[in-house]
Amino acid sequence: MRFPFLLQSTALLKTLTPLSKTLTLRCSFSAMASAEESLRRALAEKQSAVDAQAAAVRSLKSASGASPSDVESAVEALKRLKIEAGAAARKLQAAVASAGGGGESSASREAFRVSCVNTLERRLFYIPSFKIYRGVAGLYDYGPPGCAVKANVLAYWRQHFVLEEGMLEVDCPCVTPEVVLKASGHVEKFTDLMVKDEKTGTCYRADHLLKDFCKEKLEKDLTLPPEKVAELKHVIAVLDDLSPDELGAKIKEYEITAPDTKNSLSDPYPFNLMFHTSIGPSGLLPGYMRPETAQGIFVNFKDLYYYNGNKLPFAAAQIGQAFRNEISPRQGLLRVREFTLAEIEHFVDPDDKAHPKFADVATSEIWMFPREEQLSGKSAKKIVLAEAVSQGTVNNETLGYFIGRVYLFLTHLGIDKDRLRFRQHLPNEMAHYAADCWDAEIE
Repeated sequence: MRFPFLLQSTALLKTLTPLSKTLTLRCSFSAMASAEESLRRALAEKQSAVDAQAAAVRSLKSASGASPSDVESAVEALKRLKIEAGAAARKLQAAVASAGGGGESSASREAFRVSCVNTLERRLFYIPSFKIYRGVAGLYDYGPPGCAVKANVLAYWRQHFVLEEGMLEVDCPCVTPEVVLKASGHVEKFTDLMVKDEKTGTCYRADHLLKDFCKEKLEKDLTLPPEKVAELKHVIAVLDDLSPDELGAKIKEYEITAPDTKNSLSDPYPFNLMFHTSIGPSGLLPGYMRPETAQGIFVNFKDLYYYNGNKLPFAAAQIGQAFRNEISPRQGLLRVREFTLAEIEHFVDPDDKAHPKFADVATSEIWMFPREEQLSGKSAKKIVLAEAVSQGTVNNETLGYFIGRVYLFLTHLGIDKDRLRFRQHLPNEMAHYAADCWDAEIE
């Protein structure tokens, strides 16, 4: 899950992002994958036997000299094989559902999510904004209990990070001149790849369509050969690293169409997620609603450095609204167009990225998903933070320290530690200034 008031902590990393990705961490991932592969092979063998026996039955029935007893025996054998194939299919279905969400099917998980959303809306935790005018996708109002929960979470975030770490808190405008976001790379690169229904013009996020197709195929098509299963899982693993051409080629290869109309789709093209505006009555000063709060901290670095006695390291924090013109807001609060963001920028000496309090979190054992495992189709694994830093999996001690602090923050809020992992960004996801980057992801 992700609160729309996105809690984001950075030390050249962004540690809480849209948490639509899932992971079940209650048993060995490699064992689960191996079991699923074995079950798929077993089902394929059973299905081949069924097909062969069915052909034998047809041959016997068409043969003029076949005795009734031979035909009856062949039919009985076919029935037994079909029963065995059905049992193998049910075992595989259970294994696939377990791998995707703790033994639950995608349908039951979606039904549970809808039930939760209905309860929260009915009790006024949050409701769609402007709903008397049919609402606008991706915009929500918090009711009294929702405001109370949000205030409590933000208060704990401020206590856990800002006060305990002695950070410098700032509060900057939401409206940002274009020149600032050009320098940061947002004007050019803050994009998602979009496709359009070629007849209706309805827009979809390209990577979501491809991911949904692969996940649905893996869960529902139990006759997929092992090679196809491996291919689809690899596509999901490297999805964020695909270029527009590669993404478009996969959409065409799998014959993915518009979900609502089944019409053909355009080639993927980048769509900038920032809300554009102009500052002042002349319209000559272009600007954007900030997509994150970090830029307000960066542009004030010199003054904050002076305020801190011209000493490094130091951290600056900000809580405030951020805006993203999402292509396809969905799943309630998981992907919205306006949210509260709590963010930290921790500035270190580039020649000394050690952290004096790293020992406080060094022994933490955390589920981590390094990029090498993602690209090779492997699963997340538990790693002790001290080992992750010493082996170079995590770039430096300061980054490792804040991974540990974010882990403690989330688990203290009540997140199950076995439903939480840290996933390393793939090369194509990395910000141009980042040496390393990890996302905290929650099932």
